[in-house]
Amino acid sequence: MAAAAAPEAPVEGEGEEKKKGPLVKIIVMVLVVLILIGGSVAGTLFATGFFSKKNKAEEAIDAQLDKLDAAEGHGAPADGHEAAKDDGHGAPADSHGKPGAEPPTKELVANDADNQRWKFNYYTLEKPLLSNLTGSRKVMQVQVTIMTHYDDRVIKNIKTHELPIRAAMLDVMRLNTEADINQADFRKALAENLRLTINSLLEKYEGFGGVEEVSFTEFVVQ
Repeated sequence: MAAAAAPEAPVEGEGEEKKKGPLVKIIVMVLVVLILIGGSVAGTLFATGFFSKKNKAEEAIDAQLDKLDAAEGHGAPADGHEAAKDDGHGAPADSHGKPGAEPPTKELVANDADNQRWKFNYYTLEKPLLSNLTGSRKVMQVQVTIMTHYDDRVIKNIKTHELPIRAAMLDVMRLNTEADINQADFRKALAENLRLTINSLLEKYEGFGGVEEVSFTEFVVQ
């Protein structure tokens, strides 16, 4: 009787491959699921604008800064018009002062085409200005006269705001020292500083300056 054939020996590694087969499939499925979930989440974030929030925030900040710049006068005016230009006399050339008010106009002595001269309007402050000098016991007293070629509305504005104008001029005067007043052109420089100060306040309160010259009818230092 023929001997029974011996069972074939299992091929080395075949059992391990059969065991790994289901495990690899599970891992692949898990990875596919994770990829699908990640794609879904990313799509949702894009759809809701999550990734553009930073850009939107920066745009909002830039827009706010532009508004602040425009409000402070560092950017273009909000209505797109050019800012008023200075006419060289401390007032904007196209300034209209208070809303609804006509701007002062320069007056001619005569309408003669061959002899057109501006009219001189003067106003002297009622009381002299008295101020101490910086770092000194000496005092300076001046009587101020203001000249304008514009109509009497400039002088009327000066009278209306004379108290703050006097206070501002005294602040300018008290900054000077004994060394300053010994300068050859001191009076001229002081007069110009006072003119600019007056025009600055008139522009603040009335929208128009118009003072073209300041002179001293009395000047005493003692």
